[in-house]
Amino acid sequence: MPQSQSWNWIPTHLTIKQFEQFVLPHLHIGSRGPQPKLSLHTIFNYILKLLYLGCQWKELPIAKDEDGQPEIHYSRIYRAFRRFEFNGCFESIFTASVSLLHEKGHLDTSIIHGDGTTTAAKKGGDNLGFNGHKHMKGDKVVAFCDRNCNIIAPFITAPGNRNESPLLRKALPQVTRVAQAVGLDLNQTIVSLDGVYDSRANRKAIFNRGMIPNINENPRGRTTPKPGRKRLFENAIFLERFRTIERVFAWEDKFKRLLLRFERISELHYALKSLAYTMINLRHFCQS
Repeated sequence: MPQSQSWNWIPTHLTIKQFEQFVLPHLHIGSRGPQPKLSLHTIFNYILKLLYLGCQWKELPIAKDEDGQPEIHYSRIYRAFRRFEFNGCFESIFTASVSLLHEKGHLDTSIIHGDGTTTAAKKGGDNLGFNGHKHMKGDKVVAFCDRNCNIIAPFITAPGNRNESPLLRKALPQVTRVAQAVGLDLNQTIVSLDGVYDSRANRKAIFNRGMIPNINENPRGRTTPKPGRKRLFENAIFLERFRTIERVFAWEDKFKRLLLRFERISELHYALKSLAYTMINLRHFCQS
């Protein structure tokens, strides 16, 4: 568990040294067309500023040049963002952040915590659904983090009207894929989830990957206990989720662009979410 409050500082701006170390090796640099007026470092920080402020692209506060004109048009920054998203740069940056955490010994994967969160949509778009429980239209994601509040796997997305329980069986392959890519050993790792994911299929999927489920049993209206042997569950492990995965979702709210989904194209919204999760992971290396 994180002990220092300075770890709670989430970076929203990268220095040149940090950019060249964590981001530049994974960015797509085009070989055709005119060279951009500004460096990739400046353009990337403008994307971070939009993510943090939550403003529209055309309202992005762009610095002025010596003639009093904006140093770059907002459409150029948007075009660079679309190019990075199309070439999978944000996913590569996120995977590299997990690998760096593992290399520096910041990961504690003896227990991983998973949960889902729903984001309301301001406009229409793809991959949306009306959530009758929360009375809003939006989409949901399922993410996993370790005991030190580091996101270790890309999230799985679904419309807001989908049940989270079947999404777990799609999220687990992503967890093992990232673990193999960065060299993590998840054998005998405890997977802590709430009662929404309590099902025979989910427990079997966790066991089949060499991990141990710790899921709060959900009676689902039963008046008698479920048949069969008692399921594995430790309440102390379950209570950690309020200081781990729930804290990660609270840190995510720092980036105002993610409080409401404005993008009609879901991949653009998820690219911004991946970038926010990357900044959460890089908090260990980008202290103020």
